[in-house]
Amino acid sequence: MTTLKGPGIFLAQFAGDQPPFNSLKSICEWAASLGYVGVQIPTWVTSFIDLQKAAESKTYADELTGIANEAGVQITELSTHLQGQLIAVHPAYDALFDGFAPEQYRNSPKARTEWAIQQLKWAAQASKNLGLNAHATFSGALLWHTVYPWPQRPAGLVETGFKELANRWLPILNVFDENGVDLCYEIHPGEDLHDGVSYEMFLKEVNNHPRACLLYDPSHFVLQCLDYLTYIDYYHERIKMFHVKDAEFNPTGKQGVYGGYQSWVNRAGRFRSLGDGQVDFKSVFSKLAQYDFKGWAVLEWECALKNAEDGAREGAIFIKNHIIRVTEKAFDDFAGTGSDENFNRLVLGLQ
Repeated sequence: MTTLKGPGIFLAQFAGDQPPFNSLKSICEWAASLGYVGVQIPTWVTSFIDLQKAAESKTYADELTGIANEAGVQITELSTHLQGQLIAVHPAYDALFDGFAPEQYRNSPKARTEWAIQQLKWAAQASKNLGLNAHATFSGALLWHTVYPWPQRPAGLVETGFKELANRWLPILNVFDENGVDLCYEIHPGEDLHDGVSYEMFLKEVNNHPRACLLYDPSHFVLQCLDYLTYIDYYHERIKMFHVKDAEFNPTGKQGVYGGYQSWVNRAGRFRSLGDGQVDFKSVFSKLAQYDFKGWAVLEWECALKNAEDGAREGAIFIKNHIIRVTEKAFDDFAGTGSDENFNRLVLGLQ
């Protein structure tokens, strides 16, 4: 068994225009001051990383590593959540997702997709240059507008959608394989990969590609009423990344999973700071230790109520207290009497 690495923190929700959140150096120093030992970098934040340069220059990648290390943290993984979303966008969402790409690629879905594909390929190469073995992204979605089957879905629609999604991702997965990096899809509402069944459908279409792995985040499963602990039993071999994020689901006589178009504060299901929601993190950390998860425990702070900096400060302590330092010996070793093959046969009555 392996002790999880951490605590780490995903920097996406904290990036900003003001110190200490406006440069990699200062935000790493801020994270270290809170007790974090790792940072996960959102690659669309250009004040933190030049993704193309990190892909093409090992020297620059080493400089990024040095900035983090001097601040007292490691780079845990890179993220292309926004770029991954743009690999597959149904036209109904074009206007809403255009803002995820630079201005010159907006109002041109084909150019936007080509830009996103290049971003993912650079992310694979940058991860290799940084000495990382896992990467976080979204799958994008062609089918999400049909997630509830009304009107009735035409026969074969889902199969066609997943074949096309696989066709778009297979070349990217191959680039990640060439660079020795696992591509970890965050299973998330709004993506075609939003639960275990949809992930399996995708996995089949990419021929069980060894790099088509998972970022585990139990908060999204709380909001779907999905068994997030048994999920680990099913998919632990594919789980290569872990976002530590809390959530709660409190249905009423007026709303449930769909939320009635309410704001996050007023939804039955909402994200919370660590310890303020309903996720059984003791069991989550226990299962990950049991299955020898070798990655990082990384805070993703999202909360409808609590201040972000308070959530970050409390989150470092929460994760540190939940990481299980795995045992190197069995608890009942004190009662061991020793054995060899002859003794074992004697115990079995074979001598």
